[in-house]
Amino acid sequence: MDVQLQELIDKIKKDGVAAAEKIASEKLAQAQKDADKIIADAKVEAEKIKKTAKDETARMEKASEDAIRQASRNLVLSFRDSVTKELSALVRAETEKAYSTDLLVKLIPETVKAWTAKADASSISVLLNESDLKSVESSLMSALRSEIDKGLTLKVDKSINKGFRVGVENGAAFIDITDEAVADLFSAYLNPKVSAIMKEASK
Repeated sequence: MDVQLQELIDKIKKDGVAAAEKIASEKLAQAQKDADKIIADAKVEAEKIKKTAKDETARMEKASEDAIRQASRNLVLSFRDSVTKELSALVRAETEKAYSTDLLVKLIPETVKAWTAKADASSISVLLNESDLKSVESSLMSALRSEIDKGLTLKVDKSINKGFRVGVENGAAFIDITDEAVADLFSAYLNPKVSAIMKEASK
């Protein structure tokens, strides 16, 4: 009886230990599985964070580069515009200086005679500012006597700073040789040249 009891006790112990070991083993396996999942999830999250940080850094670098490029373009454009403006002002000032009384006395008759060779002089007017007209009127009356006899008129135009215009009475056609028109002509030629030079220099 004692022997059987002892065997029963031993069996219960053995079965209990085996069951406990099985449960412990299962719990250990589950814990390892959970730990592996946590580590895997952490790695995935870390990669996401790393990618986000890398993308954000690249975006910021591109934004900075774009801002620098735009600032550089703005600087070049601003400088080009400034140079163009200064050149235009210089051309206008020098053109205005060039319109001396001697030049007007020479240019106006040549222009009028070229015009009247193909048109009726009676419909043509020469327009100057008041000061220049007073300075050159007697010379023009002499140089253009034939055309004036045919109806050519000399008139004041307050909108003219320097130079002159020659045109038909109704304004349908005219030659504009004012300082403003000539300066605009030179500036129109210079501006593309300036732009090309600035473009080349900015490379």
